[in-house]
Amino acid sequence: MTFPDTRFTALVGCRLPIQQAGMGAVSTPALAAAVARAGGLGMIGAAGLDARQLASAMAAAGPDARIGVNFLVPFLDLAAVDVAAAHSALVECFYGDPDSPLVARVHDGGALAAWQVGSRDEALAAEAAGCDVVVVQGVEAGGHIRGTSPLAPLLVSVRAATALPLVAAGGIATGRAIAAVIEAGADAARIGTRLVATVEADVHPAYADKLVQAPAADTVVTEAFSMGWPAAPHRVLRSCVAASETAPSNRSPLPPTRSFMGNVDAAALYAGTSVGDIHAVEPAEAVIRRLVADAADLL
Repeated sequence: MTFPDTRFTALVGCRLPIQQAGMGAVSTPALAAAVARAGGLGMIGAAGLDARQLASAMAAAGPDARIGVNFLVPFLDLAAVDVAAAHSALVECFYGDPDSPLVARVHDGGALAAWQVGSRDEALAAEAAGCDVVVVQGVEAGGHIRGTSPLAPLLVSVRAATALPLVAAGGIATGRAIAAVIEAGADAARIGTRLVATVEADVHPAYADKLVQAPAADTVVTEAFSMGWPAAPHRVLRSCVAASETAPSNRSPLPPTRSFMGNVDAAALYAGTSVGDIHAVEPAEAVIRRLVADAADLL
């Protein structure tokens, strides 16, 4: 299998132009390490982790794993940012206005800085703040969504506006989708929902089963799971929104992990529009290798 090098692979130092989405608690060190072994950039979701916990998670991924760390700006821990900057390839922020002092802090620690954006204007703000990479998120993405535009036109718009390396995100779970965004000007593709249904992800088995069973149209953008994080739209399985209406106390934005003891049906079951392309729970490394092989045949 051959795959063309891109500015993302050259900059980040991984073999394949693939980035795992952050995905909070779902993104275990084992998942990040598996993506890195396959040749992509694994990611650890740092939301809710303090500096000590993040250091432990990064160590568990292994000293040789090429990984980055994702932070949610509303829950930012600057001490954890410093740990990530000193020990990871890339520090990425999401859901906040691009911030030049924060980007400078990441650079001072020795890491590349990335920002996930949902609009052309936000992408330009990330560039002005000094970011090295911009993650362009279409509305097709699972989990929290920053903008309202589908990925294809947004990627074209951002590509025309900046020369920075771009990672395309939202609705990507096939080799054909990876090839399409590379051909449209992205330097890498970001895989999220497909990697939730893997053996390394920390998700409740019932959640994973629902991803396997869901048809492509079975997602919706909502603000149903906004406890502690108001006015933050997110894409989930349609069924969990209806179920949560009869269990209003279960409105946490946290997805159900393996240790979850509540009603999984009414929990935040994040899923992108690519969910219909998931047909089994598999090892993450196998998923990445197959997707990239399929994409390489089209490029």
